[in-house]
Amino acid sequence: MITTLKGDITGLDFDIIVNAANNHLLPGSGVCGAIFKKAGHQLETACQKIGYCQTGDAVMTEAYDLPSKAIIHTVGPIYHQDSNAAYSLKACYWNSMVLAFDYMRSHHLDSVSIAFPCIATGIYGYPHQEACSIAVNTIYQLMHEYPDAKKINVVFVCYQQEDYLLYKEELAKYAFYGR
Repeated sequence: MITTLKGDITGLDFDIIVNAANNHLLPGSGVCGAIFKKAGHQLETACQKIGYCQTGDAVMTEAYDLPSKAIIHTVGPIYHQDSNAAYSLKACYWNSMVLAFDYMRSHHLDSVSIAFPCIATGIYGYPHQEACSIAVNTIYQLMHEYPDAKKINVVFVCYQQEDYLLYKEELAKYAFYGR
């Protein structure tokens, strides 16, 4: 299932939440800063041990003081600096879903829930509509190509009303066309 909701990703009780991280996996602004603040100092220590994450890649840590069980950190592209920004953004969602599936298998679960923020639309400057379209299309493509991916319940969590409405509209297109 793929849905959206408006809210604060840090307060949600999902199996996995996704952090829109920076390459050095340091506390940042926006959703990244909020996740680090609420997860506690152990998250920063865990991320320092990992050290670095390439744009488009994803790594996983525990969630520490957050209600979720794990955090996937993925690094979105800086829109005006990445000549292949769309590919990099798609890779964020794809690689995060791969880690979610690995989490599900390693914990012997029948399904998992994952909450995605709007990756790269804050200080990285990705246009909201385009980022939304890439996010939704990538998840649907993954679920179409790999039927086991349908065991992952995906929720796009939007902090801003503008993004929430974009995701509702984009998801409605897929429901209309039966994808």
